[in-house]
Amino acid sequence: MSLKIGDKAPLFTLKDTDKNDVSLADFHGQNVVVLFFPLAFSSVCTTELCEIRDTRAQYDQLDAQILAISVDSLFTLKKFKEIENYNFTLLSDWNKTTAAAYGALYDEFVFGMKGVAKRSAFVIDKTGNIQYAEVLENAGDLPNFEAINETLHQLS
Repeated sequence: MSLKIGDKAPLFTLKDTDKNDVSLADFHGQNVVVLFFPLAFSSVCTTELCEIRDTRAQYDQLDAQILAISVDSLFTLKKFKEIENYNFTLLSDWNKTTAAAYGALYDEFVFGMKGVAKRSAFVIDKTGNIQYAEVLENAGDLPNFEAINETLHQLS
């Protein structure tokens, strides 16, 4: 299943690094960038999330919340966030239900790992509709941040 522009974004509630429940519904009335990434501490994932960290002011100016999701445990994500000083929410999709709902789950990843999130980016508008969707098959590729920002500019 793949989500398209105009589709209603699947709702989810996941644990953040402080063990709090965070729901997509909490952000109704705001634009949200949902990023799925394969694994904390891997080189490309670190590069991707550091890019978001370092350009966070752009997203704030566009009234966009950032939710970064992986299948790592919330404990792993907490350490990852502390070490890299991430200034946005990391969520654990330990049970893989959210990545699956977004069509962003590998059947098989490297080293025989199954059920790892595909690197993906979704922009969800203030009414909960998807305005940008990118699911990458190659985990070495980064999302198109320029296209994400262009979408957010059009929404603001």
